Amino acid sequence: MTGAGEPEDDGPRGYSAEYAAAHGRFALIPAAYVFLLDDDGHGGGERVLLQRRAGTGFYDGWWGASAAGHVDPGESAVDAAVREAAEEIGVGLEASDLVPLTTLHRRAGSDAAADQRVDFAFSCRRWAGHPSLQEQTADALEWFPLAALPDRVVHHERAVLEGLRDGTLAAITPFGF
Repeated sequence: MTGAGEPEDDGPRGYSAEYAAAHGRFALIPAAYVFLLDDDGHGGGERVLLQRRAGTGFYDGWWGASAAGHVDPGESAVDAAVREAAEEIGVGLEASDLVPLTTLHRRAGSDAAADQRVDFAFSCRRWAGHPSLQEQTADALEWFPLAALPDRVVHHERAVLEGLRDGTLAAITPFGF
């Protein structure tokens, strides 16, 4: 209930078209990354599931997150992570099983709008189903020890995995500035 003369609170408000025109010169493209983690079961330590990118035109032939993709309009980063895991590797995740690792505020090479990124990185140790490639954007899916990552891991994803491995991962990670 509001007091006399106070407007009702009808929830979050969007910015006006005038405000957007004056201040919308900078945008960040959001993406969600999921790194499935487990113990190798033989005393070899923690390992991560990576997929080798193929046919995308971006880092093809390099290893990357178990699942990753853009956050769709109206979708949260958490919901995007759950969706991407199902779409890319055929596993079901519960949002409550996702552990936030870091948020990468990333500049990918230039000041162009397409190169301004914010990446939400999550780990997950519990899922339903057996991970397998579901899309043509990767040609291999393999487990690697965190202590022995392959040479060709996408640069910003390597930064996340090395920070996780070394215990140095910050809540927010600037990359490419």
